[in-house]
Amino acid sequence: MAQPLPNQEKARYVLEVKDLSIFYGDFRAVTSVNVPVHRHMITAIIGPSGCGKSTLLRAFNRMNELVIGTSIEGEVLFEGENLFDPAVDPVEVRYRIGMVFQKPNPFPKSIYENIAWGARIHGYKGNMDELVESCLRQAALWDEVKDILKQSGLAISGGQQQRLCIARALAVQPEVILMDEPASALDPIATLKIEELMQELKKNYTIVIVTHNMQQAARASDYTAMMMLSANGERSGTVIEFDQTNRIFTNPRDKRTEDYVTGRFG
Repeated sequence: MAQPLPNQEKARYVLEVKDLSIFYGDFRAVTSVNVPVHRHMITAIIGPSGCGKSTLLRAFNRMNELVIGTSIEGEVLFEGENLFDPAVDPVEVRYRIGMVFQKPNPFPKSIYENIAWGARIHGYKGNMDELVESCLRQAALWDEVKDILKQSGLAISGGQQQRLCIARALAVQPEVILMDEPASALDPIATLKIEELMQELKKNYTIVIVTHNMQQAARASDYTAMMMLSANGERSGTVIEFDQTNRIFTNPRDKRTEDYVTGRFG
């Protein structure tokens, strides 16, 4: 991807989805989505199971392409540049737009190497000890692991593993962090730590999160995209409403959104 010039004006949105449809072979999984992602904000994607939330999220860093037969129509703009332009390197996209998955997945390496490995592969030439400490501090994990950095990342608790995965994503200095149900496998205390961490991280990063937890979306996000299966009889998801989170949860425009966030269905 072309690097922005020092004085180049940033795009209005970090990410902007324009009339995006996503196909797995002949199956249209997502239909005609238009959504902006605001800078240094947390955007939640909510909706019932099977409506395409994770599929949409993974379009933001082209991870859907890892599934054979995937294709798209429309655009995903990152700082004004179409991520799906043939000239764009998807590997670089995934460095600049990191991903944290539903289940913590540390590498079978030491805590230290979980952070250092990706940075080293990406050509980091600075002080690795300082980078590892900085990333672990940003992930609110340093004080808990600073004395056990040589231990396996698989030996710590699930909540700590998820924060380690966040620290690992930070090590390659992304601009956006995608989170796919990052707290669904965690207990309430660990979940709260992840939510508190997100509030700190948005000072320096833009975050997009998929969640089934309505309370989490209401607590943690600034904007919310509500997804639902389209009304044309296909099992294809689309965004039916996008707004500031407080409006989505207190004064939604679409009756389907109101029914979902109040628990009447979904």
